[in-house]
Amino acid sequence: MSEGKKGISLLVKISIGFILGILFGFVIGPVVPNSSVLSNYVMPFVDLVGKIFLRLLMMIIVPLVFSSLVAGAASVGDIHKLGRIGIKTLALYLVTTAVAIMIGLACGNLFNPGIGMNIPGNLQASAREAKPLVDVILDIFPTNPIASMVNANMLQIIVFALFFGVACIMAGERGKKISDFFENAAEVMYKVTHMVMSFAPYGVFALIAGTAAKFGVSILAPFAKVIAAVYIGCIIHAVLVYSGMISMFCKRSPFWYFKGVQEAAITAFVTRSSSGTLPVTLSNVRDNLGVSEGVSSFVLPLGATINMDGTALYQGVCALFVAQAFNVPLTLQMQIGIVVTATLASIGTAGVPGAGLIMLTLVLTSVGLPIEGIALVAGIDVILDAARTCINVMGDTAVCAVVASSEGEDLTN
Repeated sequence: MSEGKKGISLLVKISIGFILGILFGFVIGPVVPNSSVLSNYVMPFVDLVGKIFLRLLMMIIVPLVFSSLVAGAASVGDIHKLGRIGIKTLALYLVTTAVAIMIGLACGNLFNPGIGMNIPGNLQASAREAKPLVDVILDIFPTNPIASMVNANMLQIIVFALFFGVACIMAGERGKKISDFFENAAEVMYKVTHMVMSFAPYGVFALIAGTAAKFGVSILAPFAKVIAAVYIGCIIHAVLVYSGMISMFCKRSPFWYFKGVQEAAITAFVTRSSSGTLPVTLSNVRDNLGVSEGVSSFVLPLGATINMDGTALYQGVCALFVAQAFNVPLTLQMQIGIVVTATLASIGTAGVPGAGLIMLTLVLTSVGLPIEGIALVAGIDVILDAARTCINVMGDTAVCAVVASSEGEDLTN
């Protein structure tokens, strides 16, 4: 997947599309309102190309996740081993998420992004009410697996796929025939993924060009501190936490890791969807990091649904930002409450663009902060969403590599 027909890596092509898209958007953005050609033809076409790319990614998610997860669970061959991998994965996801929130709070306290705004609290914002924790837990279990697939409810699909994969192990030889079918189906879906990703440079160009043209550089100025806090926090988390995990548990160089997952990271940054990036993430950890299908097919789909390191970090920064903007004191106890709430809430956060903004409503209400603060963050959420999704996906890959190494796999490049 990493090499094109002419020897130019997909990463280089995506990077070129990304840079050209930013330049194109910044240049034509101010001209669009005054040009009928740009506003009526060029930008709608660019928007169409970006939406087609996103739809192609979303098209392959359900069949890819289900087939690969069934095949991955069945390929483990040992129910006890599957349970062991699951415990390790969940523990690592919760720990890295909690650490990410603490880094976010630290960056928020360092940058003080909301100091001086002195908002009286009369903003209006439409925010969806977060689900109670009991409902989040119940929503994990499907009542109709087919309906779950139609609605792309990833948590329910994962649960059913795991049950199905375990049943294949328990069914013995007959189950082996079913698991072989899904293993072949997964291989076909990997080929479909390669086809879709060949379109990635054009999709990336279109997506980032539309964003740059719409928002321009002006949106960065008023909220430069909160944007800087989130981005710096994400960099710190990636460099310290993920590098530390790779060096300590995998005995590999962080450069090996970052090079291996760079395509997934860039795709996540542009698409702003952990679920949409999943095909690329699966390919990167298998082809570049050497993680087995059994581990990657279990760990990564689960991570794309419940592991939200970047989103959690964003919660910490934005909660402080809102508190400072509305002059609401945020005590240490309240900040600890944010850590606990955001860690648990990340389990129910969908891996789609903008889901973190909905999750933020739960965090704000949990510590008594004005829900109107959502209106402040919403204006720059698209910029913050790119960084947090990138970290979300990188967190999935780091945990996947650590779990694989702990199972005795020899990670290679």
